[in-house]
Amino acid sequence: MITATDLHAILPAATGGNIDRFWQPLNDAMDEFGINTPVRQAAFLAQIGHESGSLRYVRELATGGAYEGRVDLGNIEPGDGIKFKGRGLIQITGRVNYVACGLALGEDLMATPELLELPELAARSAGWFWSTHGCNELADAGNFQKLTKRINGGLNGLTDRMAIWERAKEQLA
Repeated sequence: MITATDLHAILPAATGGNIDRFWQPLNDAMDEFGINTPVRQAAFLAQIGHESGSLRYVRELATGGAYEGRVDLGNIEPGDGIKFKGRGLIQITGRVNYVACGLALGEDLMATPELLELPELAARSAGWFWSTHGCNELADAGNFQKLTKRINGGLNGLTDRMAIWERAKEQLA
């Protein structure tokens, strides 16, 4: 189990309030989704740390308008891009991903996509994404660049992700 002190050392830019809000939901999500070794936890925390701006953002800052009509995301209804913009600590995006995540977590994300902004579901959705996209295996192999591409689709923020990863590996050793 990671402590609030661990989390603050790994994400020093996170405010105390966000550390307090997220440390237990993160532990619960890591337990639920098999993110259960220091190697996996360090990689997970590095990715969610960057994606969420050190636990500040659980909702994408952009409007989501860029996702309108994105069939690859299942956004086939007018307004889907905005309704199903990125939420959670790994920014679940698009109708198809909200459906799959909601089914897996037992939550009606279609009716209330904002549920992914709650600490528990923000953390669980990140754990679900991580687990269903083979991220434990990539973390075990130490393939951080491929892991970043799996999470982000590219290498956006790689330097920051790697800095968090190094702090996490040191803290959790």
